[in-house]
Amino acid sequence: MRKVPLSKIKIESKLAIVRDAISELEKIGIEFSQEEFERNKEKFAVAEHFLRRALEAVFDIGGHIISRFPYSPGKRPKTFKEIALELGEKRVVDSKFAKDKLVEMAGYRNRMVHFYDEITPKELYLIITKDLKDLDMIASAIIAVANNPEQFDLSIEDE
Repeated sequence: MRKVPLSKIKIESKLAIVRDAISELEKIGIEFSQEEFERNKEKFAVAEHFLRRALEAVFDIGGHIISRFPYSPGKRPKTFKEIALELGEKRVVDSKFAKDKLVEMAGYRNRMVHFYDEITPKELYLIITKDLKDLDMIASAIIAVANNPEQFDLSIEDE
């Protein structure tokens, strides 16, 4: 069976979204105190938007990478949490990071999409000031896969 290569263009375009989002979120975390952020609905909306985009892009790339591994029919990971765990199983990321952080990111992405009305400015501010390093870690892991796909028995096309 022919192996389908990773798409360098797809990975790079989604990583650009992650990097841009991190940059915008870091600016907000620096410019605003927690109290100012909690009172500013516009910045809350902007932060929510960029965090959701970053998480969507991370799991789009994760799904793209996972789709290149062979699976038995019906066994391919489908949910973001399954993708997160599988990225750990395939050693794309550390398995502890996958279980502890990446699964949490998947759950938070689902909250942002389905339970958006429950997201509070306080929790969002804490994420953008304390947890962006987790997005950096997954971005670094993705770059490692793109730069050395053969370590994972994958290939990449430069398109």
